[in-house]
Amino acid sequence: MRRASLLLPLLGALSFPAAAQDAALDDLNAQAAATLNLVPVTRVVRPGLVVPGTPAELNASVTVRYGPAKPAAVLLLMPGYLGGAGSFDRLARQLVNLDPTLAVWAVDRRANLLEDHAPLLTGGAPQLTQIVQRGLPTRAPASLPFMKDWGLDVTLRDWRAAVLEARTLTPNVFIGGHSMGGTLTGLYATYDFSGARGAKDVRGLIMLDGLPGLMSGKALTTDQYEQGAMNPLGPLPGLNTLTRSPYVDALYFSPALAARAAAQARLAALQPDAAAPQNGFTAFPATNLAAAMTRLDQRYALLPFLAINAGHATNASDAPYLLNRVLGAKDTRWITGAADPARPVGWGSEAGQVTDARDFVRRYLTPQSDYAEWYFPNRLTLDLAAARTDTTGTPFEKTLPVRSARDLTLPVLGIAAEQGVTTEAQFREYAAGTRAPLTVHTLKGAAHLDITTASGDQVARWILDWLRPLRRA
Repeated sequence: MRRASLLLPLLGALSFPAAAQDAALDDLNAQAAATLNLVPVTRVVRPGLVVPGTPAELNASVTVRYGPAKPAAVLLLMPGYLGGAGSFDRLARQLVNLDPTLAVWAVDRRANLLEDHAPLLTGGAPQLTQIVQRGLPTRAPASLPFMKDWGLDVTLRDWRAAVLEARTLTPNVFIGGHSMGGTLTGLYATYDFSGARGAKDVRGLIMLDGLPGLMSGKALTTDQYEQGAMNPLGPLPGLNTLTRSPYVDALYFSPALAARAAAQARLAALQPDAAAPQNGFTAFPATNLAAAMTRLDQRYALLPFLAINAGHATNASDAPYLLNRVLGAKDTRWITGAADPARPVGWGSEAGQVTDARDFVRRYLTPQSDYAEWYFPNRLTLDLAAARTDTTGTPFEKTLPVRSARDLTLPVLGIAAEQGVTTEAQFREYAAGTRAPLTVHTLKGAAHLDITTASGDQVARWILDWLRPLRRA
C-alpha cells in the first residue's frame, strides 16, 4: 500500500507516453486494490429506533463493518447527502489495512433498505444495459407515508444504537462523517438524547469536508417548516407536504437516476472499455467507463458536491457549460461529442488524479453496500435546515433538541478537500465557538468526493495519527 501511494505522484515526473503512463497507473492501483480487498467486511442490520407507522423491518440501524469482530477501537462513519455506506468502502479498507486493531463501521441510513440491488448484482450486460436505459420500478410516494418521520431524530437515534453496541466492545469509540455526515457528526455530539448528550458516547469527532451549519441556509420559521421553503439546493417540501414528496426527486438526483447510475457503474466495472448503452448517460458514443465518469468528474460535474478528480475524458470535444456555473460549479465543460467520430469518447488515468476511476466503479455497488442512497428522505434535509447548529430558543427546541456547542470539549479532526465545499478556516471558525481541540488538514488536488475514495492513503494516515493518542487501554 505505502509503496503504491508513494509511486503515484512520481509517475507524473516521468516522460512516459500517455498510454504507457495510463497503464502504469492502472497497474499500481490494481495492486493496491488487491491488498485492500483482503480486509474482512460484513453487513449488520440490527434494531434501531421504533417509529410508529414504519414497517418493523425498516426500524433498523444498519452498518457495514470492516475489520476485526473484537476491535481495540471502533470508528463509525456517516455518509453525506445522497450517500450510502459504500462511499466509505475504500477509506474504511485503507484504515483497517494500516491498523488491523481498528474496526470501521460505515453507516447506511434506514432508507437504504428500500433499494432492490438484486437485478444489478446478478444481471449480465444485457440486463444492465436495459436498466441504464429504462431504470428500475420506483416506489411511489404514496407507498412510503412513513418516510415523513425519517428526520434528524430518527437518523441520530439509529446511529446511536450502533454507537452503543460498539461501546460494549471497546471504550475507544469515535464517530465521523463526510459532507452532510460531518454535519451530523457535530449534531450528534450536541444532541440531547432524552437527557444524555451524544458527546458522552464517544471520544472524538471526525469531519470530512463537512461540518455543522454546512448548507443550512437561513433559519426557518414555523410556517416555512410546515409549508415548505427554499434552501441552497432548491425547493424544500414542508412537513405538511412530505407525504406527497417523501424523498429527493430532482433534476440532479432521484431513485430512478440512482438505479440507472448504479447499473452504469456495474457495466463500467465489468466491461470498462465496451460501448456504453445508447440512450443512456451520454448523447455521444462513449465507453462504459467514460459514461460513468463524465457525470462526476469535476470538469463536467453538475454540482460541486457531486464532483471527483479521477482522470480525464479522451477523444472528447467540449465547450464551456454555463448551466453548471449557475449551479455553483467553476470552469466546467460540456462534452459535445467525440473528437474522432470513428472512436468513442474514452476515459484515461493521469498523474494529477486523486481517485482511480476503475477502482471507484468497482466499489460503487457490492453485495454489502451501495455508494448512493436512492430514497433520500426530504424530512432529514428539512430538519437540518431547521436545526442548523443550535435550536435553543427556537420553535424547534423540543422536537429537535440540538444544544449549543459552546461546552463541547471532544477533540475534532477536520479534513477539507482543496477543491471541495469546506476550508480549514471554516473548521477553525466552528471550533472557535467550542472548547474542542482542533486538528485540520487539506487534501491537495481533491474534489469533494475524493476525500473518501482517494487512491493514496493520506486521509487514512491523518485519521490514524489523530486517533492514536486518544485511544486508551
